[in-house]
Amino acid sequence: MATDDALPTNVIVLADVAIILVAGVGMVKLGRWLHQPPVVAEIAVGFILGPSLLGLLPGDLPKLIFPYEARPLLLAIAQVGLVLFMFLAGWEVDLRRLRGRGIALSSTAGLAVLVPFAVGAGAAGLLSSSQAPDGVSTTTFVVYMATAFSITAFPVLARIIRDRGLSKTTVGVQAMACAAVGDAVAWCVLALVVALAGAGGVDEFFTVIPMTLAYAAAMAFAVRPLLARVLRGSFERRADSGEMLVLVTAGVLLSSFTTSWIGAHAIFGAFAFGLVMPRREATGLHNHVAVPLEKVTSLLLPVFFVITGLSVDITQLGWSGVISLLLVIAAAIIGKLAGTVIPARLWGMSWRESGAFGALMNTRGLTEIVILNIGRELGLIGPELFTVMVLMTLVTTAMTGPLLRVLRTDEKLLHPRGRVPTDRGAPCAHNDSSAITSATTDLDRH
Repeated sequence: MATDDALPTNVIVLADVAIILVAGVGMVKLGRWLHQPPVVAEIAVGFILGPSLLGLLPGDLPKLIFPYEARPLLLAIAQVGLVLFMFLAGWEVDLRRLRGRGIALSSTAGLAVLVPFAVGAGAAGLLSSSQAPDGVSTTTFVVYMATAFSITAFPVLARIIRDRGLSKTTVGVQAMACAAVGDAVAWCVLALVVALAGAGGVDEFFTVIPMTLAYAAAMAFAVRPLLARVLRGSFERRADSGEMLVLVTAGVLLSSFTTSWIGAHAIFGAFAFGLVMPRREATGLHNHVAVPLEKVTSLLLPVFFVITGLSVDITQLGWSGVISLLLVIAAAIIGKLAGTVIPARLWGMSWRESGAFGALMNTRGLTEIVILNIGRELGLIGPELFTVMVLMTLVTTAMTGPLLRVLRTDEKLLHPRGRVPTDRGAPCAHNDSSAITSATTDLDRH
């Protein structure tokens, strides 16, 4: 697919997107046959179309199909899909539903983040001498890596829980609540790391932080009520769905631009806009806004995975890379399981339920890929470690389904009445299992 005067770059991009979409559909179907969520198949497409597999064939096919001059345009397409996805993920996390859920939720969610964070920090300390890029301090490298280890992919988790029929079970509700709390904490830490890494110096860092706090305050106390008023007015005068969709999408993009201008990453703006979205008219908004945006992201996000895959070259991993890969996978799995299975067991769950809870919380998916791309863009990790961490993401996400089948969750963990334990018996307590069920809507594709 050579680039010449007869074949402009923008035309090549059209063909590239078509190739990505067709390959994605095929891999998603294969993934379903293997009982894998779509995100695993789409990450695999990135590997297949990149140098790790397609690059092994003669003719440097990745460069031929995805020429360097076309990649900035593909990246722009992927960026739009990514910020829309992060908006939907933020909208999905209704933190008000977690109020009053007691010490049990706090302790379990805290350990589900702190233990993998500590284990990840230890692994990062071992890797820092060989993998930390020049100019990146050991502290910044370790904190960033530890944050990446502590992530649970909330949207992927929602999809798996729904597909496995665990939405009204102890395990399902607990995993959703703890993942929401844990990821909120992890995103805050990551925002601090991004501000520190993106700032040109100490003075700029102490400028970025106040501006970020001011932005958060403006979103909570100005944008949120204004957005609720505007959308309520649209409902009252029966505005068409296109108007609401345009308003919300424009808000997402402007919010992403603002955080990027401040010095944080664009995805924080999209996620924050999702957090301040009104939820009283959830059904109407879901039909008019979430459903069409979810369809758009399903078309655009595969481009993001392929752009990621073009930066991953498994063939370049030497023995040091293989050792790093084994260390990273072991740290990721041990950290998550130790931080979830043992606390769940101590709060009264059976070993089978605790194991299923740990398997669910070990899911990383797209959220991890997003964080890794941020680290790569900011120069916090090099190409080899980026490849290693993407492989870890694929392994930990792909192992969730098989582990749940081994634990026979469909037969053993379903409670006909949707019982969720109280603070006396288990973490993440609440007497109404519907508290988190909104997180298992069609917004959770990834």
